[in-house]
Amino acid sequence: MLVSAKEMLEKARDGKYAVGQFNINNLEWTKAILLTAEELKSPVILGVSEGAGKYMTGYKTVAAMVSAMIEELKITVPVALHLDHGSYEGCYKCIEAGFSSIMFDGSHYPIEENVEKTKELVAVCAEKGLSLEAEVGSIGGEEDGVVGMGECADPNECKMIADLGVTMLAAGIGNIHGKYPENWAGLSFETLEAVNNAVGNMPLVLHGGTGIPADMIKKAISLGVAKINVNTECQLSFAAATREYIEAGKDQQGKGFDPRKLLAPGTEAIKATVKEKMELFGSIGKA
Repeated sequence: MLVSAKEMLEKARDGKYAVGQFNINNLEWTKAILLTAEELKSPVILGVSEGAGKYMTGYKTVAAMVSAMIEELKITVPVALHLDHGSYEGCYKCIEAGFSSIMFDGSHYPIEENVEKTKELVAVCAEKGLSLEAEVGSIGGEEDGVVGMGECADPNECKMIADLGVTMLAAGIGNIHGKYPENWAGLSFETLEAVNNAVGNMPLVLHGGTGIPADMIKKAISLGVAKINVNTECQLSFAAATREYIEAGKDQQGKGFDPRKLLAPGTEAIKATVKEKMELFGSIGKA
């Protein structure tokens, strides 16, 4: 059964570890992440971007698939199905479809409009028992058409959003989506510490978890980060393993590739990536 991310993130915040959000794009990715979480007894958040939701034919399909897989695979660890970087309209579609958690990305709106729309969604999510993530200060890079310049969030604006009653807050601290450039300045821990002080005990979210050095990850967790998003690293490992399989020419004697065998190496690569991240985040055994 899908659960809100609220309890798992509050436990992570208090226990000084982070729950991983791993984005899903198809059945194979979902299966790999769920099986790894169960094996390691780690809570997990399945992230779905609006583009991925559309690719999988719609949010109702995604919610039905994930719920059925949890039952069929006998998954016992807490699993939240979460809309990633959701639009205002997308949030309502996912609420209707049966998601257990949503993110409203209002960072591109003026702060007053971000507050207004977030406040409305807080009330809806509270009524339905869903967790809600909000964002202040856009995350750098591009993910599914959502582009940010990597702004550092204003701690006062973070407090304005946090005081509305959201479950978790994503604050821009110099992090970006995708691979980090060689001249990346690193995370702004000064900003993170100021945000943490401003919002109190609210679990914080670190987007762009691919490629951030381990020492930075651990320091971010010590300063209130309880949820870390990973997508690009799974994409890279999946692509590399699939490419290697194809280049090895393992088709069916000239008849083409069995799609189940073709996707198997990439699926195993995702399992390895998820395990590595769960170890780094400290969530193993915390289900």
